[in-house]
Amino acid sequence: MEAFAAESGGMPQLNPEFWVSQIFWLTITFGMLYVVLSKLILPKISANLEIRKTQILENIEAAEKQREESELKIAQYEKTVQISRNEAKKYFKQTRERLLKDINLKKDTLDNELDKEIHKAESEIQDLRMKAPEKINKIAVDTSADLLQLLMGAEINKSSISAIVDDLSRKKIGEYYGS
Repeated sequence: MEAFAAESGGMPQLNPEFWVSQIFWLTITFGMLYVVLSKLILPKISANLEIRKTQILENIEAAEKQREESELKIAQYEKTVQISRNEAKKYFKQTRERLLKDINLKKDTLDNELDKEIHKAESEIQDLRMKAPEKINKIAVDTSADLLQLLMGAEINKSSISAIVDDLSRKKIGEYYGS
């Protein structure tokens, strides 16, 4: 009896008398749990996993398309930038050439004007050189005549004074012009 008392006061699941009913209810409980899980819950989880897998694949595919499109747009952008750079270089080159052409044209015009002015000045200098002895001689004759008139008090013949001044100036002209 002591054994029965220990069994009755102890844990009933350890009593072999209840093992068959416990196994029965365990089988029914786990069987129903298996049916519920396999027919209701697992299909929903599988469907969700399939939807997620499909969505992830679609997202990866869309990301790949967008990456390809962005690479294409980057290539187009770089091409546009290169074309713009080339056009800017071409424009600056044309502008530079046009400005250099204008500068050279103005320089040539200025050189021509300066050459004309130099030629004109040289002509004037040459004319002055040619006329200078004549003017100097006239001034010398007039001054000499006036001085002699003041000194002598009588009117002097300018032609004789002019002959003397001409003779002296011919002798001195060789010294001045290196003839």
